[in-house]
Amino acid sequence: MSTNEDLAGRERDAWLGLVALTQLLPPVLDGQLARDAASTHYEYFVLSRLAEEPNHRMRLSALATATNASVSRLSHVITRLEARDLVRRMPCEEDGRATNAVLTEAGAAVVAEAAPGHLETVRERILGALRPEQVEQLADISAALVGAIDPARRPSDACASIVQTAEGHASAPIPGA
Repeated sequence: MSTNEDLAGRERDAWLGLVALTQLLPPVLDGQLARDAASTHYEYFVLSRLAEEPNHRMRLSALATATNASVSRLSHVITRLEARDLVRRMPCEEDGRATNAVLTEAGAAVVAEAAPGHLETVRERILGALRPEQVEQLADISAALVGAIDPARRPSDACASIVQTAEGHASAPIPGA
């Protein structure tokens, strides 16, 4: 495609489809999680990433990367989650200059209670609309696009977890999928 040409044909279809998906998907995920967890999808994603970690803790910088966000955005979300007693900030034991986010028991309960409905929504509304080979293609396409948009940040490995869970390869549901 020349940079001086308009998008046409399948390129245009692909672009407009992606734009529609980025606009339609967030309200679907946020709506389900608002009902089941009184949280946004991003808040739930933060909680679920902490739930997957040993000792339910991560450095804020690592958590920002794992959730595909800036440290500033994550910090605002952590402040909201702290106010609800779902996480707490603690000094990092390995590096006193760093801060960890730690999932509380209440936060773990939110993840456990919301996970079944969230996974059902992901399977019914997204993955269930695709054939198995399309799920594989979606994982590849997502990784390629994230890599092109932000080459310094590795894409969240949640995509692999979603694919494994959807295909029945995971031994247990992944709460943050």
